Amino acid sequence: MPENGMPGPVCDLSSVREAVCIHTHKIFDSCRDKDCVEDLRFYPTASAQEVLSACQMVRGGTAELLYVYTDVEPVTFNRGFYSIDMRFFYRVTLQVGTGTPRCTEAEGLCVFDKRVILFGSEGSAKIFSSDTVLDDLDIPGCRRSNLPTAVVEAVDPIVLDARAEDRCKPCRCDCGLTEIPAFIAQSFDQPLLFDDNGGRRYYVTLGQFSLVRLERDTQLLVPVYDYCMPDKECSCGSGTEDPCGVFRNIAFPVGEFFPPNSVRKPENYEETKNFCCCQ
Repeated sequence: MPENGMPGPVCDLSSVREAVCIHTHKIFDSCRDKDCVEDLRFYPTASAQEVLSACQMVRGGTAELLYVYTDVEPVTFNRGFYSIDMRFFYRVTLQVGTGTPRCTEAEGLCVFDKRVILFGSEGSAKIFSSDTVLDDLDIPGCRRSNLPTAVVEAVDPIVLDARAEDRCKPCRCDCGLTEIPAFIAQSFDQPLLFDDNGGRRYYVTLGQFSLVRLERDTQLLVPVYDYCMPDKECSCGSGTEDPCGVFRNIAFPVGEFFPPNSVRKPENYEETKNFCCCQ
C-alpha cells in the first residue's frame, strides 16, 4: 500500500488510487487591484465631531475594513460577462491636533465604491437544495438563480493622507450618504453624523489592496491518493515551554544600541501600514 499522500507538489503519479467526482467552487475569472482612493468623505461620530471642532491640524491614522457589499449583474450584449459592484465600508481613526502636545483620536466612517467586469460563463439550471434540521423536517432550500458568486478578498487599507476643507469646492459633487446598513452603524459606539451643518468637511486618502473573483458550483473529476490524515499533533496550549529558552532564541537587537546612519523606507504592506507617513 502506498504511503499516505500529503498536500504539496506531485512528483509521482503512480500512487494515485482512484479518480473521484467532487462538488466545489470553480474560479472562472479573477483580478487584483491596488487602488489609491483619493478624497473619501469622512463621516465622524458625535464625539469625534466635538474633537474636530477644535481641530488645528489633522493627519493620517488607521483604517479598518468593516464590510464589502457585492452585487453581480449580467453585462448587456456581452454574454458570459458580469459586472461586480462593490461598496467598501471603513472605520477610520484620525489623529487630530487640538493644541495639546498629544494628538486626540477621532473615529468615523468612509465609504468607497468600485466596479469590475469579469467572465463568469453561463448557466440556466435551476438550483434546489435541502438543509438538514435537527429534530425537525428537512427544509428545501430556496430556488437560486444561476448567477456566479462574487468573492472579494481585501486587507485593511493604509491611510495615506487626511485633510480638512472649509467649504465645498464648486466643482465637487459630494451629496453625502443617505443611509447605511444597520450593522455598520452598530459597529460604532456613537451615532454617525452625515451633515456638516455648513462647517468643515474632512477627506481621507486610502491605499487598498484587493482580489476579486467569480465562482460557480461545478463537479470536477480529480485524482485521489488517499484520505488526508493530519500528521501534526494538537497542541494543548499549556504554555509549558521554558520562557528563558524562548528568550535565548531571540536575536540580540544590535540596531537598538547603534542607530543606523539612514532610515530605510517601508517596502511592503505591513511596514507601510505601521509607518505614519503624515508625521
